[in-house]
Amino acid sequence: MVLAGRAAASTTVTDTVVDAFFGAFGSGDVDGTVALFADDVDFRVSGAPEVPWTGTRSGKGELAEFFGTFGQVLTMPESFELTGRVTEGEHAVVTARCVFGVLATGRKFTNHYALHFTVSDGRVSRYHMYEDSHAIAEAFAA
Repeated sequence: MVLAGRAAASTTVTDTVVDAFFGAFGSGDVDGTVALFADDVDFRVSGAPEVPWTGTRSGKGELAEFFGTFGQVLTMPESFELTGRVTEGEHAVVTARCVFGVLATGRKFTNHYALHFTVSDGRVSRYHMYEDSHAIAEAFAA
């Protein structure tokens, strides 16, 4: 029963941090978003190299650059919807759907994606994003 209590407490912290992430990111608060991450983070966005935000990152400077990229290359979201969440202990997987335009090409893309967060000591220690980078790369193509 002690383990169940710990898992529930951890889940509450995880959900709180994930909610804070979407609040800060959704409002364009790059500093507030980056502040939610641990100093040592496993950060990866898999996908096509033509998509400017794919790859691995480490350090708060690289994370600030990553989160700042969206406002430089994309329009404001036409739509954004969190479609699901599963939280267990320090892990949360969030699914979402959004529609953005690429500033350089004027093309739109619909992105269905999943984010896997791990929250340790109240900070995001793992951030893995899985998205349809093929569709996004097509929107970036001239």
